[in-house]
Amino acid sequence: MSDRAGGTGRTGGAGATAWVAAGWAAGVAALLVALPLAASGRLPDRLATHWGSGSGAPDGSMPLWAAAFFPALIWAVLVLVVALVRRWTGAGGWVAGTLVSGAVGLAGAQASIVRANLGHEDWRQADSVTVRVVVVIAAAALAGFAAALAGRRKAEGAGAPTGEGPRLEIPSGERFVWLSRASNAWLQLIATGTGLVAAAGALAGLGGLIGAEWALVAPFAAASLLTLVFSSVRARVTGQGLEVAFGPLGLPVRRWAAGEIESARVEHRTAAQVGGWGYRLSGLGTTVMLRGGECLVIRSKGKDFAVSVDDAERGAALLNSLGARRSG
Repeated sequence: MSDRAGGTGRTGGAGATAWVAAGWAAGVAALLVALPLAASGRLPDRLATHWGSGSGAPDGSMPLWAAAFFPALIWAVLVLVVALVRRWTGAGGWVAGTLVSGAVGLAGAQASIVRANLGHEDWRQADSVTVRVVVVIAAAALAGFAAALAGRRKAEGAGAPTGEGPRLEIPSGERFVWLSRASNAWLQLIATGTGLVAAAGALAGLGGLIGAEWALVAPFAAASLLTLVFSSVRARVTGQGLEVAFGPLGLPVRRWAAGEIESARVEHRTAAQVGGWGYRLSGLGTTVMLRGGECLVIRSKGKDFAVSVDDAERGAALLNSLGARRSG
């Protein structure tokens, strides 16, 4: 039994995607600088920035301005190096993991330094950061792993070859796979903005600047997560049926067995018709609306589900062919 790959499509706007990346990088730098500066009235003139590995006592310091800008400089160099290496080599699966891990590590370290120095008149009196360092390293590793996994999933779907013709015939003994992606970079930009607000609140709390940070963090973090999850989608048709996965990690996932799909078609839909962007419920049924235009629409158990992806006609044709084969 052989395998064949059908079409793949991705949409989203390269210009907006660049703004998402640039905004996120600039936002991380701003947070690194702003955290110690915001607490300057409660910090000594010099901040403890290094602790002995054995004693856990502070043994190195920096002026406040240097402690504020040095991590941001490290971040800028990291972003530049990653961008240049990616441009020279073309490899991109590791980019998200590297940058997210670096951002979490630097932000966590900055918050730990501010918290340890807060309320002391001399940097030598700073608290120990041993426990916080362990937590920061673990968080950076987990965040980097999750981001790398998301980048790998995105890369895996990017190279499927496209075929010709809107109608598909499935020869006996062969399996076909159709894959299409779509994303909305403006939703990703909103997720980035709300995520940075949540991160700022979390860092302020970890740094001891505010006490009830979760009142700020929770709603913005939830908004950022939900927006990010429903800002991209991957539709996949195999002999088993249809799978629609959401977000950079491909979670959550909705699946329909081939036998559950009564029919599949292509429809032109707009955000105005379905009530907005993202995961929408309307009189037309459920629609994953990431860009106006053609949508793959299936009918299952008397209800319609639509997803705005490219090459929808081929996906619908394959689903209908599978249905005809099973019914025959």
